[in-house]
Amino acid sequence: MTVSKTEYFRERMGVTNGLLERCLQAALSAGGDFAELYFESVTSTSIGVDEGIVKSASQGMSVGCGIRVLSGERTGFSYTDDLTEAKLLHAAKTAALIASGPSKVQVQGFVETEVHALYPITGLDTEIAQKLDLVQRADRTARAYDSRVTQVRASFSDEVRRILIVASDGTYASDVQPLSRLNVGVLAKDDSGSARGTSGGGGRVQISYYNEQKTPEFFAAEAARQAILQLTATEAPAGEMEVVLGPGWPGVLIHEAVGHGLEADFNRKKQSAFAGLLGQKVANEKVTVVDNGTIAGRRGSINVDDEGAPTKDTVLIEKGVLRRYMSDKLSAKLMGLPGTGSGRRESYQHFPMPRMTNTYMLAGEDEPADILRSVKKGLYAVNFSGGSVDITNGKFVFAASEAYLIEDGKITAPVKGAMLVGDGPTALNHVSMVGHDLALDEGIGTCGKKGQGVPVGVGMPTIKLDRMTVGGTGR
Repeated sequence: MTVSKTEYFRERMGVTNGLLERCLQAALSAGGDFAELYFESVTSTSIGVDEGIVKSASQGMSVGCGIRVLSGERTGFSYTDDLTEAKLLHAAKTAALIASGPSKVQVQGFVETEVHALYPITGLDTEIAQKLDLVQRADRTARAYDSRVTQVRASFSDEVRRILIVASDGTYASDVQPLSRLNVGVLAKDDSGSARGTSGGGGRVQISYYNEQKTPEFFAAEAARQAILQLTATEAPAGEMEVVLGPGWPGVLIHEAVGHGLEADFNRKKQSAFAGLLGQKVANEKVTVVDNGTIAGRRGSINVDDEGAPTKDTVLIEKGVLRRYMSDKLSAKLMGLPGTGSGRRESYQHFPMPRMTNTYMLAGEDEPADILRSVKKGLYAVNFSGGSVDITNGKFVFAASEAYLIEDGKITAPVKGAMLVGDGPTALNHVSMVGHDLALDEGIGTCGKKGQGVPVGVGMPTIKLDRMTVGGTGR
């Protein structure tokens, strides 16, 4: 028998409305403005193939409840993996004492939140044999791509996350969140040396996605192509030059250099380069950036955030003007901001904070080919492998895993070792052309913040930056 997402914790674990009310009252027993219960049950599967051999296969389940109490700016948080009444009440009283204060509110009646329906909740019990078949197909395809491919690693992981959020302000929201991802890594070698390529993707999708839309063969061929390409790449030039970013995954630069700086908690604490700039121009007028958690099937999308609020399509920067920060309940209250459905947490063992969902730059009107033709000498960055950002000033360093020289308006030689160096606000103001070819990433992003990781999406169209510092060892 299938249990509905609103009844799962009651039917399977005995979490009744009466128990919820008693826990919330215990959480407010030492004084507090707000109390919240976050129940979570996660089942997961992971399979890995290395050198054609299944090297790992695991299945697991975790269950627990995180209890948060707010009193002014103080936060009390406790959690338990035992959902018996005694343990829940003990955790609630612990959180109450941590956040104890003079304020006292009453528990309001629960009102179930109407949420989106962005992903399927049927067909989540796929046989492990079907998942193994995906990684084996990826392994075979990558090996067959080129004789220089010497090592292949492929993996598939998925989970089903069930949540229930109940709070003293009347919040009552639940969701069932599927998530899966296929990864392929390739090592290629020849007389010149070795190179690696990676690819992968997924989202909140059923397993049919990997047979009908983005197949193991697609990801495997892409990983192998990248590795073979890097064998012939020359060292990237260094210096200030024009830079063109390709569509899709290069949007990770927007996520890191801009997105984190627009999370409300950093701005409330004056730790962001964008603090106090609402309503002011922070980018070229061609730049519009949104955070949108409502795109069906995307890795960063969620029907409801981890505080029980439906996600939204939030305009952060509109035609160069800063319009909004991403906020959770606490930041919205303390800063007097509207909520954006951005309260997210890694698990029941973590408290929520403002986080991104799918963050991307909207399409412009320029032809991508015209953007490339406008560059006399510069760099075309297509993929990134990693980077770091200082939120306080927006300064970033990103490593390009696939990049090319642009000479006289044409893409020429592939280069390796290219690093993009700059800061978010300056980079946004150096954007001079924005293509009409907006693309989102394939579904691989995981965002880290204060020790918590959550799945996210990124994206952008082809864009041109008139000036950016490129770090490299070539000429």
